[in-house]
Amino acid sequence: MSGFVVWVDFRLKPGARGRFRELVDANATASVRREAGCRRFDVTQARGEPDRVLLYEIYDSEAAFKLHCRTAHFEEFNSQSAPLVDTKLVTICDLVVEASS
Repeated sequence: MSGFVVWVDFRLKPGARGRFRELVDANATASVRREAGCRRFDVTQARGEPDRVLLYEIYDSEAAFKLHCRTAHFEEFNSQSAPLVDTKLVTICDLVVEASS
């Protein structure tokens, strides 16, 4: 099984989590529902770190991810969430095993 994985680690400005979550949750839902190449889009919150949100995304290919970055829902998320973010770290990975129950 191959795939293109994106991990995104957001450190938010204090008090921004509520609005950020609205935006990122909508983006995640739209990505999975509307993009054929988006296989998974998880939004997670670090325990004990209220200003940290991490994303785990799996796409069929790098090309599918590039298409994601050009969608209206991503562009809206990206522009509206930018003022809420203190730092953003993106890690790109190759999926080598996709285990499921």
